[in-house]
Amino acid sequence: MNLERQSFDIDEPQPGPSWAPRNWPLVDSDDLTAALDPQQMQVAVKAAAAKAGAPLSNAEVERAADEAIRAMMLIRTYRVRGHLAASLDPLGLSKHELPADLTPEYHGFVGADQDRPVFLGGTLGLEKATVREIVAILQANYCGNVGLEYMHIADVEERRFLQDRMEGADKHVEFTPEGKQAILNKVIDAEEWEKFLARKYVGTKRFGLDGGEAMIPAMEAIIKYGGQYGVREIVYGMAHRGRLNMLANVMAKPYRVIFHEFQGGSANPEAVGGSGDVKYHLGTSTDREFDGISVHMSLVPNPSHLEAVDPVVLGKVRAQQVVRDDLIEHEQVLPVLIHGDAAFAGQGIVWECLGFSGIRGYNTGGCIHFIVNNQIGFTTSPQFARSSPYPSDVAKGVQAPILHVNGDDPEAVTFACKLAIDFRQQFKRDIVIDMWCYRRFGHNEGDEPSFTQPLMYARIRKHPAVSDLYAQRLEEEGVIAAGDADAHRREFTARLEEEFEAAKSYKPNKADWFAGRWSGLHMPGDSEHARRNIATGVSEKLFDSIGRIMTTIPDDLQVHKTLRRVIDGRAAMFADKKNGDVFDWATAESLAFGTLLSEGYQVRLSGQDSGRGTFSQRHAVWVDQTDEHKYIPLKTVPHGRFEVLDSPLSEYGVLGFEYGYAMADPKSLVLWEAQFGDFANGAQIMIDQFIAAGEAKWLRANGLVMLLPHGYEGQGPEHSSARLERFLQLCAGDNIQVCNISTPSNYFHVLRRQMLRSFRKPLIIMTPKSLLRHKLAVSQRSDFIGDAHFRRIMSDRNPPEDGAIRRAVFCSGKVGYDLMEARDAAGLTDTTIIRIEQLYPFPGEALAARLKRMTNLEEVVWAQEEPRNNGAWFFVEPLIEEALDEAGHKGKRARYAGRAAAASPATGLMSRHQTEQGALVADALGLSVRAEIRRTKKK
Repeated sequence: MNLERQSFDIDEPQPGPSWAPRNWPLVDSDDLTAALDPQQMQVAVKAAAAKAGAPLSNAEVERAADEAIRAMMLIRTYRVRGHLAASLDPLGLSKHELPADLTPEYHGFVGADQDRPVFLGGTLGLEKATVREIVAILQANYCGNVGLEYMHIADVEERRFLQDRMEGADKHVEFTPEGKQAILNKVIDAEEWEKFLARKYVGTKRFGLDGGEAMIPAMEAIIKYGGQYGVREIVYGMAHRGRLNMLANVMAKPYRVIFHEFQGGSANPEAVGGSGDVKYHLGTSTDREFDGISVHMSLVPNPSHLEAVDPVVLGKVRAQQVVRDDLIEHEQVLPVLIHGDAAFAGQGIVWECLGFSGIRGYNTGGCIHFIVNNQIGFTTSPQFARSSPYPSDVAKGVQAPILHVNGDDPEAVTFACKLAIDFRQQFKRDIVIDMWCYRRFGHNEGDEPSFTQPLMYARIRKHPAVSDLYAQRLEEEGVIAAGDADAHRREFTARLEEEFEAAKSYKPNKADWFAGRWSGLHMPGDSEHARRNIATGVSEKLFDSIGRIMTTIPDDLQVHKTLRRVIDGRAAMFADKKNGDVFDWATAESLAFGTLLSEGYQVRLSGQDSGRGTFSQRHAVWVDQTDEHKYIPLKTVPHGRFEVLDSPLSEYGVLGFEYGYAMADPKSLVLWEAQFGDFANGAQIMIDQFIAAGEAKWLRANGLVMLLPHGYEGQGPEHSSARLERFLQLCAGDNIQVCNISTPSNYFHVLRRQMLRSFRKPLIIMTPKSLLRHKLAVSQRSDFIGDAHFRRIMSDRNPPEDGAIRRAVFCSGKVGYDLMEARDAAGLTDTTIIRIEQLYPFPGEALAARLKRMTNLEEVVWAQEEPRNNGAWFFVEPLIEEALDEAGHKGKRARYAGRAAAASPATGLMSRHQTEQGALVADALGLSVRAEIRRTKKK
């Protein structure tokens, strides 16, 4: 028997999504207005009778119309509620009696009435039928091993599409004999894979698919039929249950590689580095070919946080659709998310991702959701895990059709996936498959599930394997001979033994994580191609060219009068050629975006209210005041692609989406902006598991930028702090960059550096609020031009001579301006204020070089606005000490000047804020606290 992965064919060939609406019945039960109107029904009945040459009397017409209306209601009830009577649970633990409204009697058909032909006018493909025949057809269509929920969908064409494939006497799940054999072989492969791992690695966690093996041929159906319908790339996301099976038997990851990982090896050379991750979190990519059509597939790595990978997959798909020029048709790149039942119902991120399905800038043209419904979540039974009948009910909120299917029927599961890809390619909408199955063992292979579900597991222990049930069925059908299934098991197991032996001498090839679109990028290092700091200045010609684009209002655009003043103000900045301090933060940002676009990069900025900017500072989108049409100046910059999106009110999902986008396309500057910095709290899982640790765990670089408004203005605790300390606590192993920038030009350069360097690292920026319009937070034209570059350390605006410096005050961000103003007001000539613009990687060598020049230094201070237990103090203290030692100031240590430790990030009282701010500035500079408080309040 051929052990190569086999194709399978359905008896109903579908060369592509060429479906078009058929001639629908004269009276359609999907249209209640027509179906339930007695006069319209009487007209239809009378016309049909006349056409048949058997005219009816008025009384007969009325009676026939009444029966037809009741029959239509019966049909419609099956369409709405037939799934409640479907045979879904392989274990038989979840039994549903036939709802009363699905019986003929409920609709008034009693006794002999059920055997009298009723006018249907083409519904179910029949001109007329007896009620008994109607019920038999409907139960076969809607109450078998597949139950369909779709009548919550508003779009009539979508409903009719599904009816056309589900309804009628001729509608059965039927595959060719060769297709059935292929399905059986894949189920056997899935089962024997799990058994082999269990024998070879006793007690090792693998989170097996045991009990849900029908998923494997179903996933292949998506590849096969997706390829026929135009899909050329599939991006998968899934948690750990069944992941190793998916990797081996769908993604075609070599068995020997997986065995090598089980034996303690790495899928990548040691020279690449990284901490690695457990086997059931890893991803892979491959190409599979069916019927001469090649489909590229990738499985995105994920943490143990269930469903966290969902938005990452969607973001990656969106990026690939941009790369493939597939944003209009959404035909070539397909997202497939595989869920657990408890997680799909319980995790809010699922809804956030469903919510993307129809939103500009986040729509991926529909996702196929496949729920492996084990009917348990670790130790929690469904009745305690959700308040809805099905785990899939949340998907009704976006009107996604839902196919419930019995996991002991591999043909039904495969058919459901075929129908799902057909629907998605036709309508570009989400669809859900809810495969009811079971978990043969515990949550992991060392778990004892009978502690909490003794009755379920007593039933599971006696329940035959999926392959045994299906093989017996195929033997009875004459599709396979007795012993064929066992022969395939032996041959597949023998192949696994060969691969197991080969794994012992397996040597991994070089990691391929800088291939494809990542070609030309590298790990950061000291070599020329990966320099840490590079020139990011631009030519004066380009500078002024982008300036004109930013300040030219089209003749047909009526902008708001205040916006016109803003634009005129920016035009004045570019007109000032005397090199004065004129350029503000928002202008510098637009210049960074525009210059990158002109160099061929893409720029994607998303977040809540990013178009205008939370503080009305950006104005990237100009809205006409008469008809609200929009004009985006940076979209007119040649060569690049610019997107600015006002995102859904989501942090977790949107940040994950943008991370996935940046993962797929390193040639795009991808930025996520929090409305206020503390909004990042809602996305902490993405920050901890992906942004900070993804490269170390999975060897996947990422250049995502996070913009987090941060600064203490006396506006209360909620929006003062972006929790800088949390990001610094995550810093290690050169994993991310954390900056608290204080000048527009430095912001310009750090954004350009993010793209122009030959490596990618996530960039976290504490962006300003009050500094957006601060009189001192401005930059000169020359700061952007020529050899200018990002400055990790920002010099004092009015520095003393190095030899005169006795006190060095280090700080970061906005507080630097408060310190410089207070220092100058006090006339201190021996104090310098040094702003650390990049906190990680910490510029220790550059700081030591500066300190070395301060030969008369007596005191070093770290000043911050945040409470002592927040902010950067605990992070920078040892690093400043190292720099002092290196500079020859051994024994000196920085002292702290700032707010006392506090549970809340900031006070909500303006007077108290001013008192605290004045006190910390005075403390840092050695001034009178009372005098400085008075000055602060007066200011």
